Amino acid sequence: MSSRVRTITIAKTVLFLGLLTSLAGCSTWFSGDFKDPQVQLTHVELIKARLLKQEFVLHFRIRNPNEHSLPVRGLDYRVRLNDIELASGETRLWLTVPAHGTEHLEVPVDTNLWRHMKYVVRLLEKPDRPIRYSLQGELKTGLMVGRDVHIATEGEIIPGDFIPE
Repeated sequence: MSSRVRTITIAKTVLFLGLLTSLAGCSTWFSGDFKDPQVQLTHVELIKARLLKQEFVLHFRIRNPNEHSLPVRGLDYRVRLNDIELASGETRLWLTVPAHGTEHLEVPVDTNLWRHMKYVVRLLEKPDRPIRYSLQGELKTGLMVGRDVHIATEGEIIPGDFIPE
C-alpha cells in the first residue's frame, strides 16, 4: 500500500471516529434523558424610535437543564403585544449553553409600527394598565443532528415601569 493511500485511509478513520465521538453527546437528545431548555424574553430594549422605523434589541435567556452542553444554532421567534406583532424573524447566531447553565442572547430587531400607531398610543395612555405579550418560536439545537424546541410563553408588562419620568 502506498504512503498516499495509507494517509488517506488514516485521515478517513480519524474523521469517522471524530464524527462518532461528537454524536455521542447527542444521544441524550433521542433518549428520555433530554430536557427541553427554557427560553425567556427578559427585556426589550428600545434603541431608536423614528416615525417609520423602530429599532429594538430583544434579550433572551436560555437555560440548559441537561448534563451535557447544548449547542444552539439559531432562534425563530414572534413577539406580540396584545394583538399586534412587535417583531418576528430568525437569527442564526451560534452559541453553546453549558450543562446546567445559562446563556444570554441579544437579537437586534427593526420594525415598523406605523400602521398600529393609534393602538399603541391608546395602550400607552394608561401606563398603569398591563399589556399582554407572547413569545412563540423554535430554538434550533444540535450540530449535525438537531432538535427544534418549541417555545411558547406569555406574560404582562406595565408600560409605566419603562417610561422615564
